[in-house]
Amino acid sequence: MEDCENCDAEESLDPRIQISLEKLNATTDDINKLEIEYDEANTTFRMLLNESTRRLKLLLKKLGSCIERARPYYEAAEVAKRAQIECQKAAVSFRRANEIHAAAKETVALAEQQFMSNQHEWQFDNAWQEMLNHATIKVMEAENEKAESGREHQRRATIFKVAEERLKFLEDKLQRHIIKARPYFDEKALCQEQLNTQKERIECIKKDIAKAKNSYSQTLKELEQISNEIHIKRNNLKNENDLLKRPREPGVGAELSEVEEKSVISTVSKCSSLDFNLELDRCELRSSSSMSGASDEVEEEIDNFENNLHDLKHRVKQLSVRPTDGGEGRSTDELWESELQTAVEKLDHMMMMQECARELDNYKSEIKRADDR
Repeated sequence: MEDCENCDAEESLDPRIQISLEKLNATTDDINKLEIEYDEANTTFRMLLNESTRRLKLLLKKLGSCIERARPYYEAAEVAKRAQIECQKAAVSFRRANEIHAAAKETVALAEQQFMSNQHEWQFDNAWQEMLNHATIKVMEAENEKAESGREHQRRATIFKVAEERLKFLEDKLQRHIIKARPYFDEKALCQEQLNTQKERIECIKKDIAKAKNSYSQTLKELEQISNEIHIKRNNLKNENDLLKRPREPGVGAELSEVEEKSVISTVSKCSSLDFNLELDRCELRSSSSMSGASDEVEEEIDNFENNLHDLKHRVKQLSVRPTDGGEGRSTDELWESELQTAVEKLDHMMMMQECARELDNYKSEIKRADDR
């Protein structure tokens, strides 16, 4: 009886239990506060979304068809902005590749210089040979990476240039509609910014909830471990390791596994209704049927571009065959070379414009996929 009382006294005096219980209470309070914050943030998000939709519908009704007529310009502005970001990323990669290449060359040069200054003392053995070979390979790899980064930077810079040219062309052509529709697109950009900010806050709270619940689960496991240790001491078991490794039923609340935490996050995501772009665009879709002819000019322009590109390809193919000397000698040859070079440069430019148009199509597809989700 005394032994049992001593064991109970030892269990009650174990400071780890008190610490863990206090930690559980604090974590429970944190979880409750975070869940209240999460509900409030979701409510705020829905209010923002409803208000944004209301304001956009009013502007759509007020401004009418000029929104659809000006849309190609604002979409092209998004593409130009995206092309600029990609160009900046490519420039950073190219600069980094240049630095790595320069450092690799410097390593080889220093190694060779060090050996030459000490060649009367050092012997050029297999170790030196292997080190130089390794450094040389690094130089070659860095040079290839530099060349590849340079080509990508040049490509991105050209796409950005063409995107800006396209934007300027649309600005000149649709200036009246752009000015009239600007309040709508400015308001939509503001709404998207506000909704994105609120969405990020919701995602942050959601992660904090998952982290707090994981901490709660870990604390319960620690309490279970303490209980195991006290149980071992009370019963004077000899093989403590076997019992510690033996599976036990989980404690109350310890059922919150990582899989379930992910399930909680997934459920929270589904309840959030955070895919707001589709909601903002629905007000436009209701009136787009009455504006089906708004983009006829742009479609006609695309058809003309395709026809001009086809004609230019055919012309380059014709010029690719050097003409026979018709008696004019070198002047005829130089004229042919000049015309061929001009045609090839123009073809390259039009091909790049076509690639920029594909970037626009890809952007639209990404937006549509995001809305469908």
